[in-house]
Amino acid sequence: MEKNIQEKIIRLIKESLKGFENISFEEPQLDSPQDPKFGDFSSNIAMRLSKQLKKSPRDIAIKLIDNILSEMAKSDLKDYIKEIKVEGAGFINFYLSEKYLYEALKDILTREKEALRENLGKGKRVLIEFVSANPTGALSVAHARQAAVGDALASILEFLGFKVSKEYYLNDEGNQINILGKSTELRMKELAGEKIEFPENYYQGDYIYGIAKLAKEKGIKTDDLGYFAADYILAIIKQELDDFGVKFDCWYSQKELGKSGKIEKAFAYLKEKGFLYESDGALWFKSTDFLDDKDRVVIKSDGSQTYLAPDIAYHDDKYKRGFEWLINIWGPDHHGYINRLKSSVAAFGRDPNSLSILIVQLATIFRDGKPVQMSTRRGEYITLREVLDEVGRDASRFFFMARRTSSHLDFDLDIAKAQTAQNPVYYVQYAHARIHSILRNSVIKLDKNTDLSLLKEKEELALIKELLQFSYILNICLVTQDPYMLTVYLQELSETFHKFYDACRVLTDDEALTKARLALIEGVRIVIAAGFDLLGVSKPEKM
Repeated sequence: MEKNIQEKIIRLIKESLKGFENISFEEPQLDSPQDPKFGDFSSNIAMRLSKQLKKSPRDIAIKLIDNILSEMAKSDLKDYIKEIKVEGAGFINFYLSEKYLYEALKDILTREKEALRENLGKGKRVLIEFVSANPTGALSVAHARQAAVGDALASILEFLGFKVSKEYYLNDEGNQINILGKSTELRMKELAGEKIEFPENYYQGDYIYGIAKLAKEKGIKTDDLGYFAADYILAIIKQELDDFGVKFDCWYSQKELGKSGKIEKAFAYLKEKGFLYESDGALWFKSTDFLDDKDRVVIKSDGSQTYLAPDIAYHDDKYKRGFEWLINIWGPDHHGYINRLKSSVAAFGRDPNSLSILIVQLATIFRDGKPVQMSTRRGEYITLREVLDEVGRDASRFFFMARRTSSHLDFDLDIAKAQTAQNPVYYVQYAHARIHSILRNSVIKLDKNTDLSLLKEKEELALIKELLQFSYILNICLVTQDPYMLTVYLQELSETFHKFYDACRVLTDDEALTKARLALIEGVRIVIAAGFDLLGVSKPEKM
């Protein structure tokens, strides 16, 4: 039996469309109706074909159902779909059989996580680069959101059969490191009693004083202050990420990239292909030959490199290391940088679509109902460390993924700390802990081989159907490259579980029914636990 029955139904519809002559159509789609009386899945394909065929959607749907039933008779779907109806203006609605639900639940109980896994990646090598914050200050909530999204997305892709590596690109040289060193130097002078003028564009956070004191104690030379300060901050960043549950497979140094000669080799290739030219004393990349709206400078007239220069070589090196799909997770201030980087990928003869660049919008932190004002340069902003200390890892990670990455996020610290149903992570964890409590305290012990056909109540069947959405939801996360839908799904699953729990006693006087319901809630526990593992959230057994 196929895990993702939606995909099988879609293929069935496509086969059935062969009975119509001279039509062109988009990929059939299935939706899950809000009202269960309209079936488990619904397709609007008849409406989408109405204009082409010059017939009413309802007439098309009736003919299409005949084709579907004919095709279905040749497959195992005949046992798993009990009814297909034309309803409304021409919707084709599919109703799953109880046989399918029981077999699918039994599969989850027997194989647990493996029953939820689909090998969609087939070992394809993926490199996800995320966070990559300059080592000039503590990680902000913007970086924290990128970290949560990148780490969860990597876990989801790994679960789906991709071979994933996580990388942090360390911008450990250049102007920002020089400014960090000069900021430290001025604070050292200030600590020594000198009166100084501190430039507006220098790093002004209080943390610079701490670095300055340490540098003075260790006798760090002026020329080395930038690298000393960066190494000090990087150690803090690594600890914060570790506490956040984010671990990288590789920390890739821009400084080491510059020493390796890879930038020069990349430029030599581009020059040979005619994609570099000189103008006004600068070296330009002909990105307009590809996807960009204007050519870009890679070497300035003073001989210094732009940000694009090492990035071109860095991404060329990613492919040379054997990665087939690159995913970069960036903040919104990098949106204009996308096409020039994709152009560089194309210039090396590679498919620019093999580079996915995800823009994660900013987060606003609320406390006491009011937004917390932030100023990054002055060091006046809410850091990842502060959020971790205030609400903990679980709530932090879940909340940072609780909206689409393309949407601005309002993070309410008070809600994240609340032990109520208003707090989504608490709500889902409570469902998980409640199931553990029931299983732990039941005199009748869990039997995964019990008779599941005793589950007849609408709340029981609705809960099984919700469980079976897990694989489909992960497919959505893959297509959108966003773990957001998994957080929504876990909340909906928990809500469906709580409705079941309120309507149906789990521990009854009927031993067979009790065993069936214990098996059902064990299925819920397995799926919630799998979802939490992918999101990097803990699975409490008691609350």
